[in-house]
Amino acid sequence: MTVSINCDMGESFGLYTLGNDESIMPLINEANVACGFHASDPNHMHATVLLAKKHAVKVGAHFSLPDLMGFGRREMKISRDELFNIIMYQIGALKAFLDMAGMPLNHLKPHGALYGMAAKDEAVAHAVADAALQYNVPVFGLADTVHEKVYTQRGLEFRAEFFADLDYDENGKLLITSRHEKVSPEKAALRVSRALKENVVECVSGKDVPIRADTVCVHSDTAKASEILLAIRKALAL
Repeated sequence: MTVSINCDMGESFGLYTLGNDESIMPLINEANVACGFHASDPNHMHATVLLAKKHAVKVGAHFSLPDLMGFGRREMKISRDELFNIIMYQIGALKAFLDMAGMPLNHLKPHGALYGMAAKDEAVAHAVADAALQYNVPVFGLADTVHEKVYTQRGLEFRAEFFADLDYDENGKLLITSRHEKVSPEKAALRVSRALKENVVECVSGKDVPIRADTVCVHSDTAKASEILLAIRKALAL
């Protein structure tokens, strides 16, 4: 199995700490670094880029709707043109720190509500694609959704993402929550193993539904994220 492990990182803000980036970074391949609109700030963004460089982890921009108080997990109504500018502004901020560190921008990944909106709304997905085409980098998203439809239509490289610490409904759609519930490392590792070996995931009703994954995500704000990552790596013999 050829699969990467990614994690949403750098989500602390000011004096507030979220997630243990120091323990997580050595366990992943790709870091989705928050760009300031749902979490992070210039200091944390710069520190996260340097931490990724130290551990040879690739860095992607994890941009959001302008919703710092709601951690980017509330939907907003924004035009395609304005959303493009919002996304470009955030990528530009991260790109400045990447340039300083001599690191390339590896990929893009919308955060939270924006991720969910782009999975079902073509105008939102096109705004993401508009930004991605400026850098010609892959975009992470959900297989068999508007993500894949629009990004591939626009000639972008699409990376199907599986979430080890979130639930899916009977249609195989991701259930995006405002807070991430606890999940045992063993359960998360089993879910990832089945997703990669059998191309299925057990949904909230207990039924197996089809799934596809090129990359596996664990959120840094999920309880015991480091333990979950260690269990996944063990299950995949990484």
